[in-house]
Amino acid sequence: MHLSFPDYDPFDRPLFNDPDVRHLKKVAVLDVGSNSVRLVVFDGAARSPAYFFNEKVMCALGAGLSSTGKLNPQGRIRALKAIARFQVLAQNMDIPKIFAVATAAVRDAEDGPDFVREVLEKTGQRISVIDGLEEARLSAQGVLLGWPQAEGLMCDIGGSSMELAVISNGQIGKRVTSDLGPLKLMEIQDPQKRSKFIAKTFDKLAKQVGAQHKTIFLVGGSWRAIASIDMERRAYPLQVLHEYAITPENLEKTIDYINVSHPEELRKLAGVSQARMDLVPLATEVLAKLTQTFSPETLAVSSFGIREGLLYEQMPQKLRDRDPLLEGAKFNEQKDARSPGFGKILFRFVSPLFPDMPRSQERLVRAACHLHDVNWRALPEFRPEVCFDSITRSSLSGLSHDERVFVGLSMMHRYRSKGLTDRFEDVSRLLSDEQLFQAEILGRAMRLGAMLWATDTKDAARLEWDPDTRNISLLLSRTSQILFGEVAEARFASLATALSATSQVQNQ
Repeated sequence: MHLSFPDYDPFDRPLFNDPDVRHLKKVAVLDVGSNSVRLVVFDGAARSPAYFFNEKVMCALGAGLSSTGKLNPQGRIRALKAIARFQVLAQNMDIPKIFAVATAAVRDAEDGPDFVREVLEKTGQRISVIDGLEEARLSAQGVLLGWPQAEGLMCDIGGSSMELAVISNGQIGKRVTSDLGPLKLMEIQDPQKRSKFIAKTFDKLAKQVGAQHKTIFLVGGSWRAIASIDMERRAYPLQVLHEYAITPENLEKTIDYINVSHPEELRKLAGVSQARMDLVPLATEVLAKLTQTFSPETLAVSSFGIREGLLYEQMPQKLRDRDPLLEGAKFNEQKDARSPGFGKILFRFVSPLFPDMPRSQERLVRAACHLHDVNWRALPEFRPEVCFDSITRSSLSGLSHDERVFVGLSMMHRYRSKGLTDRFEDVSRLLSDEQLFQAEILGRAMRLGAMLWATDTKDAARLEWDPDTRNISLLLSRTSQILFGEVAEARFASLATALSATSQVQNQ
C-alpha cells in the first residue's frame, strides 16, 4: 500500500519538538494479554516512534479459562513477576507512568478483578480492563499509526479472542469481538466441532462488518508467526514482518506447508517460540476461514496493534495527519546528521532529476535526502551496507516493502560508486528495472550533493536536467565553486554516465 499526503507541506517544521506533543517523548505501555504480558516504551519522533524498550513474557493467562472460568494459576504468578519487573525498569528509565490495559483473559475470568487488585497491591500498577470493542478500536488505531490512509478490515487475534474493525478514511467504523482466540479454540478438541464453531462465528461476523474487504490488516503474534513461515517457504528476501503482504494463494500454500511439516523443524526454521508455535495450527484454521469469508486481495501484516493504538490515542490530530515516514526521517536527521537541515537543501538539489514525480515517489526522495547522512559514524567500507540496513530494518513506518528497498538502495548508492553486490541482487527483485534505475540516480545525485555542502540556499549548487536532449548541467554558486574539487567532479561525471547524458558545469 502506497501512501499519499496531499495536504502535507514537507517544508513545515516537524512536530516532534512542539510543546503540544513533547509529553510523547517517552511513553510506556503495558499490555496484559491472554497469552503474553509485554512492556513497550516508545521514544523518538512521536508520529514514527522507535522502540526504546520492548520485552514480553509468555504467561498464558488464558490457558484453561474456558473449562475453569479462572486465570491460569501459573500464568498469574508469571504475570505478577513480569509486571513487578517492568515497574522497576520504568522507574529506572525515569518514566512516571505506565499506561496498562488487560484484554480478553482478564475481562472474562471470574478472578480477573482479583488479579487486578493483586497487581495494584503488590506493584502499585493500575490496570484498565477493556472490553472487546475497545480492544478492536485501539488495535485499529495501531494500524493507523503505521498506515495513516489504511482502508480495509483490521483483524487482531489474541490468545482468547479475535477482534475485527473496519478502517476507512482514517476513521474506525464497525467493530466486533469473538471467541476465536487459539487458547479458547484449544478447549474444543474435536476437529469437526471446532470447524463448525469457527464457520458459524464467521457467518455472524460477516453480517456485522460486511463480507467484502480488499485488504485485511493482520495484528497479533499468531499471524506474525504464520507470516514468518510464509517468508521462509517463499525464500522471501526481505525479512521484515511489518507491511509484509500475503496473497490468498500464497496463504493456501503456506497452510498446506504447515500441515505437512514437522512442528519442531518448522519452529526453528521460522524462528518462532515454542509457546507461539503451539498455537499456530489453530490460528491457521481461523486464518483460512477469515480469508474464505472476506475474500481479500491482500493480507497485510501489521507489527502495530493495541500498544501503538494507545500511543496514537494520545496524539493531537495535527500530529496524526503528518506523514510518519517524513516525521521519522526528519527526527533521525536532527538527531544523527552532521548538518541537520541540509536534507531540505539536498532535496531541492536532486529534484530536477525527477520531473513530474508523483507524490508517492516524492516522499521517498525527500526521506532519503533527510536520511542521507545519519550513518556517517560507520566505517567507510561498511557504510553502504549500514545505510541499506538502517532503512530496511528500521522501525520507520509508512513504508511498503518495495519502498523500503527503494530508499535503502538509494542510500547504498549514496556511499557506493559501484553497482549492486551479490548481497543486494536478491532483494532488488522486489523492484522494477525503472525503480532500480531511479534509486541509483537518486543515490548518485545525493553523493554529489553531499560534496557541495552549503547550509545557505543562496550558496547551494543547482542541477538542470533535460530528458529530451539528455543533457545535465551543474550550476555552481561562488561558494560551491570552491567546494567543487576533483572528487566532486568525478561524482558529477558518474551521475552523468548513469543517466547516459552529456554534461556541463556553469559558474553562476
